Amino acid sequence: MTAMLRIVNRVLLGLVGLVLVVGGGSVLAVGLGVKPPSWWIHDGRHDVLLSDADRTRWRDSGWWWPTVIAVLAVVVLLALWWISANLRRHRLAEVLVDTGDGEGALLRGRALEGVLASDAGAPDGVAHAHVHLTGTRTAPQARVQLLLEPHVDPATALHHLTDEALSHARNSAGLEKLPAEVRLSAVKHRAERVS
Repeated sequence: MTAMLRIVNRVLLGLVGLVLVVGGGSVLAVGLGVKPPSWWIHDGRHDVLLSDADRTRWRDSGWWWPTVIAVLAVVVLLALWWISANLRRHRLAEVLVDTGDGEGALLRGRALEGVLASDAGAPDGVAHAHVHLTGTRTAPQARVQLLLEPHVDPATALHHLTDEALSHARNSAGLEKLPAEVRLSAVKHRAERVS
């Protein structure tokens, strides 16, 4: 879905950009005095794009308003789909594991996320670990968020994550590399009373 979304984004932005450049350029050129061709939508510097007759031509037809409303509804639904698809974070569904015999096995992305999260959250002082896999099934990438207790040294937690948890996940899945983006945050706690 990510590749499909990238293609839709590029095509949609390219078409919108092309329409805006051609339309805006033509209006600017005519406004600066360039004589437009006879078939063009406006004739001169003081001409309007839509005359009163053009704007009201179909208003009394029975099919006009249902068509306008249907087209606008489709445009709104497509825009909502596009926005939600862009805002949604895509989770890697499966990872391709090289079995060494020329075949491959598929490992569920959520299973690898769960094992990596439990391994990253194992050391004392790591309150919670959350892992999200992205990328492709042959080249996954990890986004790791560690929630640390106040007494933990962040370098120690990061060292355990990179040298043990990510290394185990990379070796068990047979991956050459497993790049990771790590975010560290501290647990919020109440102030202690001193008596």
